[in-house]
Amino acid sequence: MTLMKPLALAIATAVAAGPATAQDVTLRIGHVEAPSSTTQVLLEAVAGKVAEKTGGAVEMAIFPQSQLGGQREMTEAVQFGALDATAGPTAFMSGFNPLAAIMDIPFLYPADPAKAQQVRDGGFADAFCKTFDSRGFTCIGLYPNGTKQFTSNNPIATLDDLSGQKFRVMESAVLVDSLKPIGVTGVPIPFGELYTSLQTGVVDGQENPIDTIYNMKFFEVQSHLMLTRHGAIENVVLFNPAVWSGLKPEYQDAITSSLREVTPDMIQHKRAAAEKSLEEIRAAGVDVAEPSPELLDNLRERMFPAARDAFLRGAGSEGQQLLDAYQAAYDSVMN
Repeated sequence: MTLMKPLALAIATAVAAGPATAQDVTLRIGHVEAPSSTTQVLLEAVAGKVAEKTGGAVEMAIFPQSQLGGQREMTEAVQFGALDATAGPTAFMSGFNPLAAIMDIPFLYPADPAKAQQVRDGGFADAFCKTFDSRGFTCIGLYPNGTKQFTSNNPIATLDDLSGQKFRVMESAVLVDSLKPIGVTGVPIPFGELYTSLQTGVVDGQENPIDTIYNMKFFEVQSHLMLTRHGAIENVVLFNPAVWSGLKPEYQDAITSSLREVTPDMIQHKRAAAEKSLEEIRAAGVDVAEPSPELLDNLRERMFPAARDAFLRGAGSEGQQLLDAYQAAYDSVMN
């Protein structure tokens, strides 16, 4: 099907359809990832469960690969009611909710995926989602979408190796400040310019999930990789508040419970994609370093406080409350 341009389609659909009836609801959900992505697999599974739980009364129409616009466009469309919902990375949400920058803090979660999920379920995900309430969104869930690793054209197996290098990061004061204690200079560069920047030496390295490193072919212009798993890639599902509040409570429950139920399968799907990508990266001749637990602890001890302080400078007292909720959930799992 040929789609008209993003927001035009969203608005035209909303006007033509009018408000959904209580017994026949179609929810339009957009995201930027590919049709083969973990997010698409997740949403398709949620849609199937929701249809089953509601006897077909609620249909979720999913639009992948920026068919309804870029992430900023779709988030704005949700905020203003031209789109029902979007699933997107928290990294792109700071312009709408400054507290989303908490997810930029390195080593936020335990390395064990099960323990990381316990932190989310221990009150942190709920506290995080609540920060969207006053900003024109209803956040119904937070789910993991991988972890970031370091790559470079220079050796990066030790702390001494890292010192003095320049790494590309997203536009985030938290990310830039997190790298300073390990002697790395963070350089914000648009994602679309990253491959060329690595190829030409504008920066030495970068951070991204394994499957992104593979799919974007960064391994072609990077000779070293360290499996730090230091950065959490977290996604949120955001609904327009009027759309969400207009759903029957049992429909709301069908959506939120389905999201929780499919998350473990989604985590496994993402892990499998990362493992396959890592095999290909190794086969291409990239030197892959597996850091010791002691090195990872050292990295966290240096990077976490600097990033936390940068987050609090931008988020104020509300950020402190969210950080407190995180720390309580983290401590309950780790102690």
